[in-house]
Amino acid sequence: MAIEKIIVIHGGELAKDVAEQLQAKKPSSVAMELRSASKSPKSLMDTANASTLHCFIMQTIENAAPTEDGGSTLRFFKRKTQPADLLSANGAVFQFTVLGLGDSNLLLDRQTTSAKDCNQVAQELDKRLEQLGGSRFYELGQADERSELVEVEPWIQGLLAKFWADDTHTVYNPQTLPSSIYYPGGNLS
Repeated sequence: MAIEKIIVIHGGELAKDVAEQLQAKKPSSVAMELRSASKSPKSLMDTANASTLHCFIMQTIENAAPTEDGGSTLRFFKRKTQPADLLSANGAVFQFTVLGLGDSNLLLDRQTTSAKDCNQVAQELDKRLEQLGGSRFYELGQADERSELVEVEPWIQGLLAKFWADDTHTVYNPQTLPSSIYYPGGNLS
């Protein structure tokens, strides 16, 4: 089924900035809503509609903790009382992707660090969404502020490329894709 709507749920100020960056590059044929993770987690999701992609952009701060905005959403999904089929109970496929934003500069006790070391919130959320019956649309992305978030742009480009490749409303024709999307082998324009 083609994605008709993307709900971007952002937790943290930096996550909001990246969500706005994603929104600026979205396909014009798709509706996109930005929602703060500080809202009620149940109101953030559209679990009845299989044509909706839920894109979580979550920031990890000191001590592997979520931002204040992202905390309620992470806690909601991590509850041990959640049924194993929470995201698949109504028969619709809950499609999701997660992008983590962290800062390895906060890990002073380590000699070497990478984006994987500072994105615990995104890692936990990604794993838990799958455990609850969600279907991963695109791979977990992890970015590090220390490296100036260079991982964000390739993740966005990959997500958009997958979106266009999976779009069944149009014939997959490289000439009809946005010229701003990078594809292996170079831009198409």
